[in-house]
Amino acid sequence: MTWVFVVFAAALLGYAVVSRRLSGSIVTAPMVFLAAGIASGVAIVDLQLAPGAAGLELLAEATLTVVLFSDASRIDLARLRLGRALPVRLLGIGLPLTIVLGALLALVVAPGFLVLEAAIVAICLAPTDAALGQAVVSDERIPVRIRQGLNVESGLNDGICVPLLVIALALASSEAGEVTVGDALRIVVEQIGWGVAAGVGAGALGAILVRSAIGSGSTGKAGARLAATGTALLAYGLAVALGGSAFIAAFVAGLLYGILLRAAAHDPDESTGFVEDLGALLGAATFLIFGAAVVVPYMGQVGPSHLILAILFLTVVRMAPVALAMVGSGAGPVTIGFVGWFGPRGLASIVFAIIVLHDGAELPMARDIILTIALTVLISIVAHGLTAGPLARRYATWFDATRSGRPGLMEGADVPDQRPRSQM
Repeated sequence: MTWVFVVFAAALLGYAVVSRRLSGSIVTAPMVFLAAGIASGVAIVDLQLAPGAAGLELLAEATLTVVLFSDASRIDLARLRLGRALPVRLLGIGLPLTIVLGALLALVVAPGFLVLEAAIVAICLAPTDAALGQAVVSDERIPVRIRQGLNVESGLNDGICVPLLVIALALASSEAGEVTVGDALRIVVEQIGWGVAAGVGAGALGAILVRSAIGSGSTGKAGARLAATGTALLAYGLAVALGGSAFIAAFVAGLLYGILLRAAAHDPDESTGFVEDLGALLGAATFLIFGAAVVVPYMGQVGPSHLILAILFLTVVRMAPVALAMVGSGAGPVTIGFVGWFGPRGLASIVFAIIVLHDGAELPMARDIILTIALTVLISIVAHGLTAGPLARRYATWFDATRSGRPGLMEGADVPDQRPRSQM
């Protein structure tokens, strides 16, 4: 484990000193840390990291907690309402269809899956991670409506999928005979109910204290950033203590924190910078550990069904629901294809897989669930990383050439932008 830490520190230092040069290339941060993890997993023979280990679970929980809080706090509802058309379509139509289609194809390709196991795979692979194709949401030549749609989708879909995963795992445990149906329903209600309550309490308390401190001048930027971090940790701690979902709590707390600060004319981005940087750091560690503890020991067990499912999840399962969601939107085929392709699977799927290892280890097809998720993420990191920059440039060129002859182009609508998640 000590050598893994050394490898991570070296990778972090190495990436940091060349990050500016890499930002315009096809090499992304997830690719760098994944490669470092694979290298360490191969080189360190006595690597003592099991995917279900408590340390790995803690890392996963901490990562998703801060990322959910940070993502939710960035959502400006006033701006979102003005540019809601595309995000509403992607989240309200595309996301449910992605889960349903993914579950159905999992049942067809891997007949050994139980219905709830297929649903778990689909839920884990439904969230997108815009950071894997950062060029798409940060290139200002891309129409703001498209950038915002993909950015908001990525920021919200993992929070939406958390309660669905809680429900699916509870019901799957009931089906496997570990708990009764009544116990499963009680777990679901407690996880969601206490998670929301903890999030509301922590988010409101943190925002009120920060507003008051800024107004009275009793704290500065550094103090406000620590307070935002404390709010995210408080949401996590309260949820765990009460028996709720820490992830739901973090998402609700971040959303409420941002709303209350904006209501007082304070920009929450000024106080959440440290939370976002912490999320990027933990995310980098998660990708490295994913490479060392999952890719290296598990990829040798991949079978044809896992590969087929991975390819389907990155293509048909993403692109067909997006195409259906965009019907009537006025978007052209090029835009539909572009939005459909850029649905990378990354951090949220990795963390969800670790949760499944911990909470669903007794499921008959647990190993196949993990293999499918891991292979999908691995392919996505490489495929979307390599294609983000080139396809973003080609799409921007197409848009520039097209909008002059079509002034009413859907893609050209002027909508307020949402700040994307910063790069690692």
